[in-house]
Parts: sequence; structure tokens; C-alpha cells
Amino acid sequence: MTVEVTRLSSGLTVVTDDMPHLKTASLGVWVAAGSRDEEPDEHGISHLLEHMAFKGTTRRTARQIAEEIEAVGGDLNAATGIEQTAYYARVLEADVPLALDVLSDILADPSFDAEELSREQNVIVQEIGASEDTPDDIVFDYLQSTAFPNQPIGRSVLGTRDTVRAINSKRLRSYLARNYRAPDMVISAAGAVNHRAIVSEVERRFTAFTGPAAPKPHSAHFAGGARIESRDLEQVHIALAMEGVSLTDPSLYSLQVFTNVLGGGMSSRLFQEIREIRGLCYAIYTYHAPYADTGMFGLYAGTDASDVNELMNIVVDEIHRAADTVNEMELARAKAQMKAGLLMALESSGARAEQLARHMLAYGRPIPVEEIVAKVEAVTVESVRAAGSMLIARSRPAVAALGPGRGLDSVAIIAEGLARQAV
Repeated sequence: MTVEVTRLSSGLTVVTDDMPHLKTASLGVWVAAGSRDEEPDEHGISHLLEHMAFKGTTRRTARQIAEEIEAVGGDLNAATGIEQTAYYARVLEADVPLALDVLSDILADPSFDAEELSREQNVIVQEIGASEDTPDDIVFDYLQSTAFPNQPIGRSVLGTRDTVRAINSKRLRSYLARNYRAPDMVISAAGAVNHRAIVSEVERRFTAFTGPAAPKPHSAHFAGGARIESRDLEQVHIALAMEGVSLTDPSLYSLQVFTNVLGGGMSSRLFQEIREIRGLCYAIYTYHAPYADTGMFGLYAGTDASDVNELMNIVVDEIHRAADTVNEMELARAKAQMKAGLLMALESSGARAEQLARHMLAYGRPIPVEEIVAKVEAVTVESVRAAGSMLIARSRPAVAALGPGRGLDSVAIIAEGLARQAV
């Protein structure tokens, strides 16, 4: 694989990875703007813009956008996150210029037709309703807002019914002009790609994106706390968070290993102790989400109301125990899982294009696989234990729970034990 990078005079970056054994290409536009970049009266606008980009331009109707890509056997999609929004396609090698034309068209010249906007607002309202009916989805929205209260980073990506319906075409254009700037955009492609040809196409098609970088979002502040909601459900859904580290923090890989050891798979401590030995749940796992200036360690579990106290006490104990007793065997297993996951992902042109784009936005350069593997290998038992201890000591935990039973308040009380024991 050969990675090439070109920065255009506008500030827009093009990065490609030629994978000669492939006949298809994955490519897209990644923008350093997401729900975190929204003003209070724009809640949900990043996601709404992502939807509206596909609803017609001055050159193409919504149907034509879909048909032109699918007529060549390709597919087109998008995703909105907290700090980034992506628009991407997968096509045959010969159809890369078409994909770039469509992607540039939907971002540079969206029509934002009033009727289409009204329909799409209704679609998103239905999406919000579906999320609210899915407890193991909505509990993460509750967790995010509890961890980062009264901040854009703590608000749901979808928005609310009222905020989504209040957004008009003028607001969409204003948000687009403010945040979709060339220095904050990366065109990434992997697979059957020719770097020079793609750069030439991008130079010709993405001229509408100019100006300096967009304003940076406000710094995040992890607060912690609890949000408990009684619902008539079969299970109690529990999500717990502690303040993690940013994408550039030196302890990132050590904390990722700690997260993996604790709840990263079937061999993890929490899975073995809580599911396999005690049978208290079907699903339990941990994760770490790093952002530009902070991070969030998270845990999810679903259990019967009668087992909540036992499960939560074990969770608290296992987090503390892991910070003190992670061993060489667990370290080796976690490293192997991380390296295998990385290398397996690189077999996919879509995953490779996404990884390159995220690297460019976060670090300003593509990180070679060998460098990532070296950073994983450099993690030691001592650094993992230190990362776990730091995690516990950094902040008051955030916890969200919803489900049946009157004793749900115990979830928050037991979770507070993490902070008390850390003192």
C-alpha cells in the first residue's frame, strides 16, 4: 500500500492509498464539523445537513443523485458524529470521477428545497422516535449529556423534535458556510485509485470551498453525575462513564489497553466475572472514545432489576482491581487483539480511507501502520495500571440507567464508589 498526500492552495487535503489488488475504490469527504460545532439553536443541524445534502442540487434531483451512483453499481452514504461528518462512496475504478462529481455537487451546491426539507425533518423526527424506543441506544444519549452537561459535546447528534423542525434553509446555508471550509476538509480515497488523477479532479470540482479554518468549538468539561429513569422494560440498561483522554494524549494507547483488558471481549475481566461466572447479564462491554481535547471511557451492561446492585458492585470492584493488577498475560492478549483489529481493518478499502481521513484531521499526517503497532507494543503493565489509576482519579463518574424497579437510584450510589475509593 502506498499513501500519498497533497495539500491544495485552498487548504483542502487529498490523501490516497493505492491498493493494486483491488478493482474498486472507496472515497469520500471528511469534514471536521459535527454536533459539537452547533450553536444552541442549531441542535441537530449537522445531522440534518447530512440528510439534506442528498435531497437535490441545482444540477440533480434527489432521485438522480441516487440513480447515477447505483447505475454504475456503486453506493453512496454519509454519517454524522460529534466532531466529524463524512460523505462517502464505493465504486468501480473507472467511476471514481463520477463519485467525486456527485460528492462535490451535493456539498457545494445543495438546493435545500423547502418541500424536501419539510419531508426530511419529518424523517429525522421519526428517527428520534425510534431511538427513544430503543433503550440500549437512548441510554448512551443520557450518558453523554450527563458526562458533558449543557455543552454541545453532550447533546445528541439527532437533535430534538423542536430544534430540528425549527431549522430552515437559511440556517442550513449559514452552518454550511461557517463550518465546511477547505482547511477543515479531507478528500480520502483507497483501493483502485490514482493519486494524481484524484488531485486533478478535486482541484477542478471542489473550488467552492475557500476561506480560513472554521472557529474551534468550546473546550469540553467532563462533569459527571447521574440520570436515572424508570421505564416499563424487561431489563435495566446501565451506562457508566469516566473522563478519558484526547486523541493526542501520550497515555492513549495504555488506556485503550486498559479498556480492552477490562471489557473488550469475551476474555475480558468483566465479561468473564459478570456473565460467564455469575450469569448476571447477556451483554457487558467497555470502550474509550477520544476527542480533540478530552475523552470518555464508557461501560454498558443490561441486567435484571434484581441483579443491579450485585452487578454494579462487581463493576466498581473490577475497575479498581484492574488498575492494580493487570498482568503480562492480559497485556499480551490485549495487544494482540488491538493489532489484529487494526490489520484486519486495513484489508477494507472503506476502513482504510476513513482511517486516513481521521488521521489527517486529528494529527495532520497519515500515521503508518508500523508506527501504530510500535505504540501498541510500547505499552507496559506499569503504563496500563497508571492509565487505569488516572482514569479513576480524574473525575466524578457519570451514570445513566433506565428500566423497571424502584431501586435504580442504587446504580448512582454504587457508581459514586469509584470516586470515593479513589480519594
